[in-house]
Amino acid sequence: MTSEADCLFCRIVAGELPSTRIDEDERTLTFMDINPASDGHALVIPRAHAVDLHDISPEDLTACTVTAQRVAGRAVKQLGADGVNLLNCAGEAAWQTVFHFHIHVVPRFRGEPSRDSLRLPWTPAPGDPARIAAVAELLRQTP
Repeated sequence: MTSEADCLFCRIVAGELPSTRIDEDERTLTFMDINPASDGHALVIPRAHAVDLHDISPEDLTACTVTAQRVAGRAVKQLGADGVNLLNCAGEAAWQTVFHFHIHVVPRFRGEPSRDSLRLPWTPAPGDPARIAAVAELLRQTP
């Protein structure tokens, strides 16, 4: 398993820094976010260091996703969440601040602002169909 000495999350995995752990297995560790957007906001990370979505192995990505699903289910059952957002930020421009892959599991509580402060970060509006089609064509191409 790889780790980086200066990585905050690698130090949590190693037990060098405290965390409130709620789930772990051979590939993943889940702990509570110390800057929560809602009650129950947790982070799922791979034990092996990976910088972001582009760096993580398919096996660890799968393990993190399965763990996020398990933790999301607990949030609904145990906390009475009305829904759950899964969020991953890959790169500084996408709001990533800790450069160790992680998935935010954010339980959502409808009409309870004291339990849920997350808001949609964009205003949904219809896009230009021609631009959507042009971008889709670029994304279909395999490098």
